[in-house]
Amino acid sequence: MEKTKLFTKRKSLALGIASALLALPSYQTVAAENEDGVERIEVTGSRIKRTDIEGPSPVQSISKDDIANMGYDNLQQLLERMPVAGSGTFSTRGNSQDSTANGGAAVSLRGLGPDATLVLINGRRASISAFAESITNSFVDINSIPVSAIERIDILKDGASAIYGSDAVAGVVNIILKKDIEGIEVNMGIGATEGPNYEEQTASLVWGTATDNGHASIIVDYFRNSELGGDEMGRFGTANQSPYGGMDFRSSRGYPGYFYVDGVKTIDPDCPADRATESGSCLFDYGPYTLTIPAAERIGAIAQFDYTFGNDVTAFTEIAIQHNTSEAGGAPTPLDEDAQLTVPGDHPNNPFGQDIEIGRYRTVDAGPRRWDIESDTLRIVAGLRGEINDWEWETSVQKGRSKSLQTGNRNQGWVRVDFLQQEIDAGNYNPFGGVTNPDEVIDRITTSLVRRGDSHLTAFDAHITGEAFTFNDDPVMMAAGIEYRDEDVKDIPDDQFQRGLIFGTESVSAQASRDQWAAYVEFSIPLTEQLELQLAGRYDDYSDFGDTTNPKVAIRWNPHDDVTVRASWAEGFRAPSLAQIGLGPSEESSFFVDTYRCEADGIDCEALDYNTEFAGNKDLEAEESESWNVGVIWAPSQEFSLGVDVWSIEQDNKIDEANFGDIYNAECGNQNSTICVRHAPTGDDTFGVIDVVKSSFVNVTSQEAQGIDFSASYNLGLDNYGDVRFNLEWAYLDKFEKDNMDYTGEYNYPEHRWIASTNWSKDQFSANINISYTGEFEDTPDIDFDGTLDFEDNKSRMVDSQILVDVQGSYDVTDGLSLTLGINNLFDEEPPFAIGDGNNDLYGYAQGIHNPRGRYMYSKVTFRF
Repeated sequence: MEKTKLFTKRKSLALGIASALLALPSYQTVAAENEDGVERIEVTGSRIKRTDIEGPSPVQSISKDDIANMGYDNLQQLLERMPVAGSGTFSTRGNSQDSTANGGAAVSLRGLGPDATLVLINGRRASISAFAESITNSFVDINSIPVSAIERIDILKDGASAIYGSDAVAGVVNIILKKDIEGIEVNMGIGATEGPNYEEQTASLVWGTATDNGHASIIVDYFRNSELGGDEMGRFGTANQSPYGGMDFRSSRGYPGYFYVDGVKTIDPDCPADRATESGSCLFDYGPYTLTIPAAERIGAIAQFDYTFGNDVTAFTEIAIQHNTSEAGGAPTPLDEDAQLTVPGDHPNNPFGQDIEIGRYRTVDAGPRRWDIESDTLRIVAGLRGEINDWEWETSVQKGRSKSLQTGNRNQGWVRVDFLQQEIDAGNYNPFGGVTNPDEVIDRITTSLVRRGDSHLTAFDAHITGEAFTFNDDPVMMAAGIEYRDEDVKDIPDDQFQRGLIFGTESVSAQASRDQWAAYVEFSIPLTEQLELQLAGRYDDYSDFGDTTNPKVAIRWNPHDDVTVRASWAEGFRAPSLAQIGLGPSEESSFFVDTYRCEADGIDCEALDYNTEFAGNKDLEAEESESWNVGVIWAPSQEFSLGVDVWSIEQDNKIDEANFGDIYNAECGNQNSTICVRHAPTGDDTFGVIDVVKSSFVNVTSQEAQGIDFSASYNLGLDNYGDVRFNLEWAYLDKFEKDNMDYTGEYNYPEHRWIASTNWSKDQFSANINISYTGEFEDTPDIDFDGTLDFEDNKSRMVDSQILVDVQGSYDVTDGLSLTLGINNLFDEEPPFAIGDGNNDLYGYAQGIHNPRGRYMYSKVTFRF
């Protein structure tokens, strides 16, 4: 209640100040509305073509020059610096085999998740990644979009389901590709870190030509980065963070391990004392085996063609292909009681002299597990556009495909438990003492495997836009259209996983499909010369969960030539992802304390790693949302502008994992539970070791986010000293509630994020300084690691804020040759220390917020012909 009152006061104050002087135009006005012959263009956030490119919804535009000035050749690295991006943004960084979207990257607006952020390419949907993130979050892999092909990126910071349909709950990222290209441009770049040996290489070729009736362009892009392993990361590459003030998250699946002798848990006699726990586990540090940044290589091409016939009908085609290779990996195979491995008493290395069972053990001598990943995306759009009686029309058809293949061979650490049992029974494999077994034995216990994923998209759309009628002698503009979409996704793991022959947390399976059609209409009504009203509505019908209708109302008011007020309200929805519906049994692991066993038997009283098994839920309902935005723009000149927007997004029926703490408390106190499945207790114990906790996905109560965006820009002419441009984007998160818990300022939800940039140019020289800030947030959401989030009842330490400084300088040697030098993270700032969440963040920093790469220096050269 106090937070709500505080937000209301802040909102009133912000609006009062903003009404007087603050706000930022998303774009500069390019033409007056009533000028004859002015071309109308479509703006992100509206289907209506208009003469200016500032609509009633807040849009942040990042131009190709802005992208070049930031120095990033990777779209994910660029977007994660934007203040509007929040928790849920993920990348290949730390995205190893325990994360399911190996090799992929996504953006999350407002912290609502990548599944609540719609990514468009040239205003159209793209096919989703074949592999879902965090098992069930469907997303568009932004790694499949080359930076060199981007003309600009529009970030619509407003709910847009009434315009674009499902997934546009938190907003839209619309990636506009370069099109009107003439000539040839070649770019090459190389960069490296100063500390650990990590580097990136880039190259691109941009070509375009035009005739009186047509235009053609082709863009070829290449990107490669080397591997950055956990063994190179020092304190950020170990799971034992206790020397630095954190937790010891080393795995209980050890090397050596522990066994059951006469049914009694017995640690390997050769377990080093510094790795032996009171509960009888021999800990293993998997951190050095992880891939902080996996090696990756991407090559792609985009071709765009259009031709205008004699009747002013234009045919257009877009073809995009992308081939990505990368790797993923983790520590050697972790085994537990569920593997049912035994050692006969006559085994030559058996120190117990009797038949025993293997408890938790890890085949370190077989090497770390590694995947080789190939991902191919194909996108083809073909259509016609023209004009009839001053109405512009367009129709198109799109085919898209995302195909992923993960393979592992016998040299990449994939151990089969049946092969291992055979070698143990024969006395060839020694599981005791942490010894290294002979290569010929390792070759007999390992296998090759494959995981295949496919997603397909077939879409058709047709729409018109033009003047519907007049109101007070002013034209009322309208857009209307229909869409049809058919999509499917399939993720098929290796049969050896399905049969339980390979252990680890990589077993993911999913298969689902749906078709959907929609109709929408939008009006732009000039109520007065200064007041514009936008009305929009959309009806969607899905084959699997039903239909939905979503409206939007927005206004733009110009009380003064220098001031624009904008406000919007909309309803939205998100259909359950295909993975959430069609997920087969899939596992992930996390650390927690088995409180019931600890209290009853005094065993396993430290945080250990346990498996959770998920399955899809076909009875999920669609998420519903309501959003509003109020902003004011003050732009007294073309050189200066300030702005503020106050926003709110509320989701009902939010789809999320069932609360683990609730499942644990309800089920894990029962030895015979079929949900919290335990092994049989040993000796006089009450509880056995947890085998697996079964979970699913449910519609939780609600999720609500509120905040304030502030922006500013200033262009300063210095006469003989060149021109300077200042820009600021700042986001304040005032409220983020999920499932009746307030996450504001908690783990991964900092209240403040901003980025400030300064660009100076004179003649052939230019220089840039970009400063980004991420505010502090509270550490450790589950402070006692018992599986129940308790940050509202307990106070943890704070994860420090961070400021990163990037610099870049460029020189045009000739009209056809430019050189660029830059440094990202100029002062080599390390990520602030974080104890972590016991799930993804186990290495002393929050990997979804902070980058451990360090200072990165790069150079680029551009040739133009």
